[in-house]
Amino acid sequence: MADRRLQVFHTVARLLSFTKAAETLHMTQPAVTFQIRQLEEHFNTRLFDRTHNRISLTAAGERVYEYADKIIALYNEMNNRVRELTGDVSGILIIGASTTIAEYVLPSILGEFKERYPSVNIRLNVSNSLGVVHMVENNSVDVGIVESPVTNKNLAVDVCWQDKLLFICPKSHPLAQRSSIKVNEIVDLPFISREEGSGTREFIGAYLEKNALHPQDLNVSLEVGSPEAVKSAVEAGLGISIVSRATVNKELQLGTLVALPLDPPLERPFSFVYQRQKFRLRAMEEFMDFAHERCEK
Repeated sequence: MADRRLQVFHTVARLLSFTKAAETLHMTQPAVTFQIRQLEEHFNTRLFDRTHNRISLTAAGERVYEYADKIIALYNEMNNRVRELTGDVSGILIIGASTTIAEYVLPSILGEFKERYPSVNIRLNVSNSLGVVHMVENNSVDVGIVESPVTNKNLAVDVCWQDKLLFICPKSHPLAQRSSIKVNEIVDLPFISREEGSGTREFIGAYLEKNALHPQDLNVSLEVGSPEAVKSAVEAGLGISIVSRATVNKELQLGTLVALPLDPPLERPFSFVYQRQKFRLRAMEEFMDFAHERCEK
């Protein structure tokens, strides 16, 4: 972009944080502050009010932000249109993904995508599903991939593929020899749960309610923050759990865990989520098309 100052200002104004803007732009905070100071000197006015470690836009800042938003959108549109003519797919693509998707699904997809489009630089931000939706809402990522329903009607949701969730337990567990597990059988067992905001946790809760149970019926013995921690706890005999089929390939091969289908079956969509009104970058469109193509095989 011709004026880096405007891009930096737009990011700070959107996030209302110099620290978060520096992280998003992969810059140091002093470098961000320098760019904002230069823009304020250019307009000969303050663009931000800074009080008690919080910032807000001044009236002049509001006006600059309004035009910066339009200028950056037009720039991106121009960039896309020219690249469509030349067939070039390049630039930076920022993806937000929930933990399960980022660790177990995306690596192979991103590897193949980079082989096809080596000029696209990908940045991956990982959080739970709720955190990814917040990233999309704040425009800190171009597209998010989540495993839970999205309630914000201003965001577009595009289902990419279906994920099957399975009951897991150690090989020595009394239920390990079963062919399937009925949903009401899990409520009295010590249960290893994901943290609040996890898409997996939210989806399991909805599954229980659909089957005349309640999330509070679970006998939660431990709450952890990642699929790896869930599996480790189950392997250690601390309880049973429900996880994505994609997360347990290694453990099933090693024989450290048993994974059984639930009755009734439990499936959920993995979905793209993005700003409905935001102009879609060429790299983002190509990535979404590629992921659909890859997951339909």
